[in-house]
Parts: sequence; C-alpha cells; structure tokens
Amino acid sequence: MAGAAAGALLGVTPALARTGGAGPRKPNIVVIYADDLGYGDLSCYGARTIHTPQIDRLAAGGTRFVNAHAPSATCTPSRYALLTGNYAWRASGTQILPGDAPALIRPGTFTLPTMLKQAGYATGVVGKWHLGLGDGKVDWNGEIGPGPLDIGFDQGFFMPATLDRVPTVLIENRKVANLDPSDPIAVDYARKVGDEPTGAENPNTLKFGADPEHSDTIVNGISRIGYMTGGKSARWRDEELSDVLLGKALEFITAPRDAPFFLYYAVNEPHVPRAPHPRFVGKSGMGPRGDAILQLDWTVGELLRTLERKGLADDTLIVLSSDNGPVLFDGYDDRAVELAGAHRPTGPFSGGKYSILEGGTRVPMIAHWPGQIAAGRVSTALVDHVDIVASLASLVGQPLPQRAAVDSFDMLAPLLGRTNTGRDYVIEDAKLMVTTGATVASSGARILAIRAGDWKLIRHSTEPQTFHGNPIGTKPHDQLYDLARDPGETRDLASEQPERARRLAVWLDRVERDGRSRP
Repeated sequence: MAGAAAGALLGVTPALARTGGAGPRKPNIVVIYADDLGYGDLSCYGARTIHTPQIDRLAAGGTRFVNAHAPSATCTPSRYALLTGNYAWRASGTQILPGDAPALIRPGTFTLPTMLKQAGYATGVVGKWHLGLGDGKVDWNGEIGPGPLDIGFDQGFFMPATLDRVPTVLIENRKVANLDPSDPIAVDYARKVGDEPTGAENPNTLKFGADPEHSDTIVNGISRIGYMTGGKSARWRDEELSDVLLGKALEFITAPRDAPFFLYYAVNEPHVPRAPHPRFVGKSGMGPRGDAILQLDWTVGELLRTLERKGLADDTLIVLSSDNGPVLFDGYDDRAVELAGAHRPTGPFSGGKYSILEGGTRVPMIAHWPGQIAAGRVSTALVDHVDIVASLASLVGQPLPQRAAVDSFDMLAPLLGRTNTGRDYVIEDAKLMVTTGATVASSGARILAIRAGDWKLIRHSTEPQTFHGNPIGTKPHDQLYDLARDPGETRDLASEQPERARRLAVWLDRVERDGRSRP
C-alpha cells in the first residue's frame, strides 16, 4: 500500500502531534541506536537474569517489535543503511571500517538527516559514528571533513569509529574536542607511531587482557586496535564516556529553538571494551557486559526524564533499537562468556553479531510516542531499519527522490503501532570472517539471506564463516528454515522443500540484481 494512501486509511498523518495556526506541528524525533545489544538482553524481551526498568518503561508506553531487523549483522553496514535507506551490500567498502577510513557516505548523498532538514528539522548526531571521515587521510589536528556535517547533520559530537579503535577522541562538529595544539595526534593502522606502550608489549598493565587484534596502543589502561600518539588532553576515559555523550544529547534536545529536532543518538553499550561507570560496576552480577547494559538502561531513563521535565515527551517520537545482534567475547577477556550464566542474549535465536543466523540481525526495537502510539502493544510486523528513511519521510510529508533510499519502504503504519502488516520480506546480510591465528577480521565478502513470512533462505557460501573457530551459519549449499517452528534454525528443510527453496533463491537473486527494491 502506498505511504500516503496507507496513512489516510489508518489515520496516520503528520498532524498527529499538534495543530495550530501555522499548520501541523511535526514531532521531535530521537533514534537511539545501541551497539551489539541482543534481542534477549532486555527484560521486556524476556531476560530474567538482568532487569532493564527504564527501557521496559519505554516499551510499556509504546510498541515493542518482535520481528524487527538490523540491516546487517555488523555495525558499519547497518548504520549506512539506516541513514541512507540503501542496503549496504549494494555499495563497495561497507565492511567494518578502521578508525582512519575515508567517509563512506559522500557529500551530496540523500540521507535521513538531509530529508529531515528539508522538512525544517534541526539535526544532530551524538555518539558512535563509524562511517569514515575525510578523503583518505584525516588531519586529526585540523578541520575534519567530509563527515556528518556534510550529509545533513547541523551539529555533531561523536567518536570517529568504535570504543576499541584509535583515535580515542571525540569530535565536535569538525574538530577534535579539547585538543592541545602542542600535542598533535598521529594515527596509523599499519605500524606503530610514537613511543606509547602497547598491549602486546605490556600485557600486565592492562585492566583486562586482549587478543592480538586489540593489543595495540594502550589508552586508559585498555589496549586498542591501531596505533596513536598525542592528543592526551582529548582522550576519553571509558568510565566517563557515556555520561559525557548523554550530556551532549540532553544539551541538544533542550536547546531553545522554534524548529522540531532530530537526534541520532548512537550509544556505545554494550560494545567492547566494556568499562562502565563505577556506579554500575558489579550491579548486574554478569560482569562488565551486564553492567554496561544497566548503564544503557539508566541513560535511556535520563533521556526520558529530561523530555518529560521539559514538556517535550508528548511531542517526541523515540525509536530504540540495535545495530546488530549480541556478542559475548569480542577481543577482550572481560569474562562475558563465563558470567553470562543462564542469560541468552539472542533470546530464542541462534548466532549473534557477525552471523547470518537470525540472532545476527533480529534485534529489539521499540517505538514510543505518548498519545500517538498505543501503549503496551506488541507488534509482529516484519520491519527493517533500512525503512526508517521512507517511514519518517511519510511522517513529515517529504517525498523521496526516485534514485534515493532505493531499499526503504514506508512502514509508518506499523512503526506507529497501527497495523501488524509490515514488509513482505527483508534481506539479511553478514560479512564473511577470516581467522588468522587469534585475529578475526572481515574478508569483505558477504553472505545474504532472505526472510519472507516465516521462511528464511540462507544463500550458499564456499567459504565457511567462523568466529573464533565457531561456525556461525554458512554452508556450501542453500539452507531453508521455517522460523515459526524452528526459531533456532536447527533443521535445514532445503532438501525436503526444494521448490520453496528455489523460489526464495530466485527472489533473492532478483532483489540483488535489480539494484533496488523500492518501486
């Protein structure tokens, strides 16, 4: 059903928020994008060994999705798809990026913040970026670009890449925040720069051990991927970072302005290295990973309380989700596997981060908008983050250019909890991993799957996909699963239902070949 027609039929229009003499009042929009948070990591999704009361409150006041998907089982591709409306596997270079990678989304690209700016929004990004910066060699001591401000964001306060990659600094708009010019930053991912200690050379000085990939320059007692020197006054302290980012997020949403705002709040939890604030340490009983989830929950609560205190809650649509499925051990010896106990971070699903199995992309997702989204609703609609662009364009009355957001469908009606009818299908994506010794890295190759209704076909791969020696989903032949009866993907039905497998394989081939899926 076309977006406008669906909206009219279901009573979904931009005027839902408030009307006045100047016309409809568009809602503020906050997208909270967690990092490696699993379907089973929240108590509102059935977790029993960890309690997340603030996110539970968000879900109780809105719609909780049980069939939502991140576009990929890894971070960079999901973030690319969320912001562009295009599946990342259609573009080259969309694997997990190093910290000094060039900007992946180029200036002039139609993006979610570009569209919302055209609709009159003030736009901001706070938190993890990990979509590349500059044109191939960033001068960390000068003006940094292209970056978020060149693809539609008015303001930015963000990490260049990930918690476990250098440079471990924050960028405010186009410059490294708190940088001392007399202590310039140098970064290299191929060879050591400067004389700062590394984890490989000084393992006994680390807060927790690390694998060879994560054993380069030590910052704040934690060794990272890549080498850096300089910028000591600008480096973050992991234990304080979430509070710093929260402060910037609250500063953005409470700034006096006439326009509605859009905040892309890309929080870090529970990505490695997990070093939460002392007030959360030991509180979960599950070690640093569990404590980081509690920190995320508290952060969401602070955001909600601020919106309520400032009288903004009723005019704000919040969408909370995760960029991919969960992972326990991911390079650091923080006892996440040992301390998980009975906790299942993927819930009933198999796999997790990096995996083409359902746990790689099936993620928690909550939509909350008081008075506009039904409270306490559980939605079975099949939705994907790639649809956020088209859905919010429908909400604010902005057309999509024909050649932009080519995989984004208008899912506004299910997003607002008005129907359980979602997508006919989603494409799932994972990157094939290569293990060299103890080091795991993306090969750049991809593996695709198609979900249509309860059926899932995983395309064959001649390369076995493993993570630290554990197989995570690929086989040399197409696989077929009935997720209604077998959510853990334990029984391959391809040989029993060859015609169904063939039809899905043809469908997947067509979506890939056509170069777009939006009509």
